[in-house]
Parts: sequence; C-alpha cells; structure tokens
Amino acid sequence: MLEHLFGVPFTLVSFIVALSVVVFVHEFGHFIIARRCGVRCESFSIGFGPELFGFTDRYGTRWKVSLLPLGGYVRMFGESDEMRAIEGGAAAGESTALTAEEKAVSLKYKTVGQRAAIVFAGPAVNFVFAIAVFTVVFMSFGQQVVDPVVGSVIESSAAAEAGLRPGDRIVAIDGNAIKRFDDIQRLVQLGYGAPMNVTVRRDGSELQLMVTPRVVEGKDAFGNAQKTPLLGISSGESHAVQRLGPVEAFTAAIAQTYGVVDATGVAVGQMITGRRGTEDLGGVIRIAKYSGQAAKMGFASFVYFMAIISINLGLINLFPVPMLDGGHLLFYAIEAVRGRPLSDRVQEWGLRIGVALVVTLMVFATWNDIVHL
Repeated sequence: MLEHLFGVPFTLVSFIVALSVVVFVHEFGHFIIARRCGVRCESFSIGFGPELFGFTDRYGTRWKVSLLPLGGYVRMFGESDEMRAIEGGAAAGESTALTAEEKAVSLKYKTVGQRAAIVFAGPAVNFVFAIAVFTVVFMSFGQQVVDPVVGSVIESSAAAEAGLRPGDRIVAIDGNAIKRFDDIQRLVQLGYGAPMNVTVRRDGSELQLMVTPRVVEGKDAFGNAQKTPLLGISSGESHAVQRLGPVEAFTAAIAQTYGVVDATGVAVGQMITGRRGTEDLGGVIRIAKYSGQAAKMGFASFVYFMAIISINLGLINLFPVPMLDGGHLLFYAIEAVRGRPLSDRVQEWGLRIGVALVVTLMVFATWNDIVHL
C-alpha cells in the first residue's frame, strides 16, 4: 500500500512542487526588480507552452501556469526577440518604432546597471530563499551538532593507516578549521580522494597526519549508490539535534548556503579537470527521484531539499554562458567597458552557442540519470 502511494505519481507531484517553488522564487527576483526599475512585465509563467490557467493583475501582467512544468519565465516589454519567442511572440528580427512612453517601460532602454540588477536578482533571490529556509529549519527542527572527535577507526582504513586513533580531536584539515564532525565529512567529500593534511589534538598536543581517503562505492542521504571518499572513522558522540536561536540559525544558514555553493563549485572544477567523474552530474530525472525521496522523509527534509535545489539553480544561472543569466551579465559587463553593446550578430551567435551548450549538457545529464536508475 505504502509503496503504491509513494510511487511514480507521488514522485511526480513532489518534483513539480519543488521545481515550481524554486522557479517561482527565481523568476520573482527578476520580476520584482524589473518592476522597481519601471519595466513593464507582460507575463509571469510557471512552466512553458500553452497556458493552463491564470489571471491578469491591475498592472497588465498575465500570471499563469503553463503546460510543461520544467521551468518558467518573466516576459518583459522590450526584451530581445529570441527571449520573446519562448512564448511564441515576435519572430527574430521583427521590430517596430517605440513611442517615448513605450521606451520608458522597455527593458532595452534601461541603463546597463538597471538591466544587470534585473538579471542578477533571479539568482540572488534563490540564495536568499535558501538562507531563509535553512534559518526556519534550524529554528524549528534543529541542527545536528557533533564534536569532531573520533569515536572509532575502521581496521585497515585510510584513517587507520595514517595513525588516527579513537579519542583524537580533529582541529583542522588542510588549514581549514574544524568545529563540527560535519566539517570533516564536507572537506573529505570535496577532496575526492586527494591526500589531506589532518591536524589532530591528542593528549594535549597537536599532531600532523597525512591521510588519503579512499573512494568507494557508497550511498547518499537517500540510499542511492554513488562513489564516496571515506576516511574510515565514526563520531564519538550520539547525533544530538539542537534548536538554534534566530541569530545562531541565521548564521548557520549563511554558512550552510556557502558550503553548498563551495561544494558545487569544487565538484564542477574537479569534473572539468578530470579529477572527478561526471557520473554525479544529474538532470531532471534524478531531481524528480530525489524530490520524491525527500518528500517521503518528511516536510523538513523536503523544504531542505528545495533550498539545495534553489542554491544550485541560482549558481548554475550565474555561469557565464549566453542564454543563462550569467551570459547576460557578461554581455552587460562588456557593454559597460566598451560604452556600447555588442552587435546583434555577435549576441545572436553567442546565444546559439549557449543554447548548444545547455542542450548538450541536458542530454548528457539525462543519459547519466538513465544509467543511474
């Protein structure tokens, strides 16, 4: 009965809810700053394709939910033709002379700084949303706090061979201060099997040990198989959960958000340099699977997962690839330096290259998802 209830329909609903929330947050960032800058927003859509339902507000913006729930967009007056074509608007190259009133509410005629602020607001609000979610979770449900003390060492493990012993307190790894046992796990994951200089405190004195974690087949938080670097130690305390006060929770939320950004950036860099395999690169299928698994674990796990997805959406959109927000910011930066925008032809070719890169990445990630499943 439970397996049936928590089957494919439950996973799809969880995925749609999670993706719709983070997409709404992202697009609302663009929308609210565009409104503040005086740009007329013609439509705000969750999903692509034909409209399912919606309404028009008093400012003339059409708020709607569309058929394909794989993203969303805000269509602004004066946007480039290729972006307007998402909703089946004017064909590329079509343009008409604008009146003074129309120029005043057109994105195209805003300053470089205003356009950059509108573009950057989407990813920025994704990060703000994640910090807010983490803060509420840490205040309401608590945060796991475990001292970085070695409780046990697995025989013949990387830690055992390096000389780590039960009772050792790990105070630093490669110069990074360790405050909680989670810090050890995070840095070992980031290192992905590279040798690490571990500073331990034993019997009142500090020792320097070189440890090379072993990358083994393990499981992630949802029980899915993945390659995991391990030291071969466990914590020396039970995993206590402490509810944090507002200030502590907010500080911890910022640290958690930074940790996700740092881990994602390091992992992408390792994939580019070949240190890490690309099998961990997932697409919509894996996100859908994890959405269902997080939802089964409870409300706190589900909203926590949405915060992680929100951070990744914001970070990916900042990559300097034409078509993504980062690509637009790159073009605006060049425009600010040159004093004039790049030619339409250069921007068009940049967009084509960006689309090709994004589509290729999506296909590759989907193939990874299929293999993973």
